[in-house]
Amino acid sequence: MRETTFYSILCLIQLATPDNEVIVDPMAENIDMSPFVDLLMDDTVVKVMHAARQDMEIFYEMCDGTVPGPIFDTQVAAMAAGFGDSVGYSGLVKGRLGISLDKGARFTDWSRRPLSDKQLSYALADVTHLRDLFPPMVDELEEAGRLSWVMEEMAPQMEESLYTFDPEEAWQRLKVRNPRKPYLAALRAAAAWREQEAIDRDVPRRRVLKDDAIYDLATQKPRTLDALGKLRGIPRGFERSKAAKSLIDKMNEALKNADDYAPIVTKPLAMPPNLGPRVEMLKTLLRLRTEVEGIAPRLVAGARDIDQLAAFGESADIQALKGWRRTLFGEDALALLRGEIGLRLDGDDVVAERL
Repeated sequence: MRETTFYSILCLIQLATPDNEVIVDPMAENIDMSPFVDLLMDDTVVKVMHAARQDMEIFYEMCDGTVPGPIFDTQVAAMAAGFGDSVGYSGLVKGRLGISLDKGARFTDWSRRPLSDKQLSYALADVTHLRDLFPPMVDELEEAGRLSWVMEEMAPQMEESLYTFDPEEAWQRLKVRNPRKPYLAALRAAAAWREQEAIDRDVPRRRVLKDDAIYDLATQKPRTLDALGKLRGIPRGFERSKAAKSLIDKMNEALKNADDYAPIVTKPLAMPPNLGPRVEMLKTLLRLRTEVEGIAPRLVAGARDIDQLAAFGESADIQALKGWRRTLFGEDALALLRGEIGLRLDGDDVVAERL
């Protein structure tokens, strides 16, 4: 659960192996979690999860700043098995196993005790079905030559930087609206202050200040408490708090050394005009190629990849022009941009053909 805290509260752990299934209560008094941590860190045991990102964030903290592995994410694997983008767990269970999950306990407060038998049964279904999904899914992907695709797509989940909360890098979660160094320094300072405050108080970022307030701080760059209190995005009376003084101190220090403190932001390449038709043709070709292969288009190329490809062709630094993605789609996409492949209607169907 993370509705009211900065760090997720671990309320329940469900595990299943081919022979056993169990629920662990990490909130139980005096419970020793070290055997579970040992399991997470055992690199001879594959950990199967669905949409593993949030789980991994918790496990990273449990393992003292080490990313546990290896992992197998069935949501990623489902994209390579023809289940579309970001398929939910219940949809995957229904599609693969023909089982409809009971969602009656979906909105349970898992921190409350005791939990009913119905709630525990609902929780355990999260892993008992994963146990059944995993072996045939791996066999199918291996036979189709796609298991390496899935492992490549999972690799970023093993990067430690994904699970760290360095306050000085919190600005990267926001949109940069001005390239000038005073703005960038103020944005970084405001975001860093909010991140540290949220960590210290263990509350969500929005409980400290909303994003609009951070943008307002970066634009207006207040240097005094009085100026801070006049900003529209700042809660009324906030300027009289102890936290407000620490924020102004942080802002002043950043602005005093703006040239050094401002983050380096790579200026995006100017996009050529009239990209719309090229983008739409590339999207159509991507759908055609992925429908034939039975995989989710996003696994091959996202919206940014398509835009970059339409704008810069061969020189675009994107995943769609590397490895198996280039073979599956990238080469044909470049041929389309060169006018060597055309799209036409054949009845109700769109057909791509060499010219």
